Amino acid sequence: MIPNSSRKRQRPPHHHASAIVEAFPHRTISESSQKLPRTSSSFNDPSTADVILRFFTDRSPFDSSNPSDSARHSDLQIYLHSRVISRAKYFSTLLSDRWQHQANNHNAGHDSRTIANCNNMFHLNLGVHDDPTVHLTVLQLLYTYDFPTVIASASTALEILPVALELLFEDCVKACVKFLEAVPWSEEEEKRVLSLIPLLREEESKELLARVSPGEDDFCEEMLHGLIEKAMYSQPNMAFVKVFVAKLLRDFSSRESARRVLERAFDANLRIVKESLEQYSSPDFRGDHNETEAIQRLHLHTAMTNGRHLLWLVEMMIELKVADSAVKQWSEQAAFTVDLQKAFRDDAWRNIVPGLPAVMLRCTCKLASAVAAGTILSSRQEFAE
Repeated sequence: MIPNSSRKRQRPPHHHASAIVEAFPHRTISESSQKLPRTSSSFNDPSTADVILRFFTDRSPFDSSNPSDSARHSDLQIYLHSRVISRAKYFSTLLSDRWQHQANNHNAGHDSRTIANCNNMFHLNLGVHDDPTVHLTVLQLLYTYDFPTVIASASTALEILPVALELLFEDCVKACVKFLEAVPWSEEEEKRVLSLIPLLREEESKELLARVSPGEDDFCEEMLHGLIEKAMYSQPNMAFVKVFVAKLLRDFSSRESARRVLERAFDANLRIVKESLEQYSSPDFRGDHNETEAIQRLHLHTAMTNGRHLLWLVEMMIELKVADSAVKQWSEQAAFTVDLQKAFRDDAWRNIVPGLPAVMLRCTCKLASAVAAGTILSSRQEFAE
């Protein structure tokens, strides 16, 4: 608990920290600290330190972990500097005159608030669940403020954020949140973000909540849809933009949002291809021969262009395993099939869009192959014709 004089945050539970660096094998920091980057010569420097911080295992009696594992870290201690660690409000409060007076008037025992001032050296105890590695990383950040180097992945940010919240290290909290706002998450990481959001202030959690709250998904989906349209209709770097957007779709945190956006784009492009071939196969206009030919050419070019986009969308949907709806739609296009047959009976397409039949067949083959491979679940009737 933090004293009433300090603004309170809800204290999050400790997390196992082995994902960042190796666990420390002995009961002293002197050798183990060599495994951490030497970002500051003052960190763990007994010759200049005025604070000794000792870690102890704050374990639940119902924890089934091996007791010998906790003993490895039970007497781990490091040398710190009050002027540096006071950047975290937790330590700033502990080292304040008011809290020192309160602590010295009570027998605090084996508690993380314990503080004693002996020979101008402050002795603090800090409880950890098991491995203090993440706590050590956060303490080093108090010295270096090298957030961009240390916080280099979503998993690392999610390991550091609970400790930064526990120690009320506001700058570190902001750095973790800012990083998480800018990077994709896996499904497991999204669950961890959700568990931490209640511990953040409203202004800190707003952007994170916007990515996971169902009520705010529309904005992200509109953004993705706009990028897909840009990828399909941008000139002249269409291929480059498609590669970029494909990567965004693969890394997007919500698979259901990606599904909805791709299905929306698939429906739109399929409708354009169908309408273009319908108008080519059953023209409904009057005019001279040159005008008629120009319009027919336009219909075929429109069908070809959007057919290529359709093939790209089919490939993305199959890769992300969200092509179930596309399979069903593609297998129910009887009128579209008739229009294709009419168009291909006319030799004009050979000179105007010779690749159109291949594009249509590739869409069919890719969807059929995905169904046959079990990538997409489909009813027996689909592709039967």
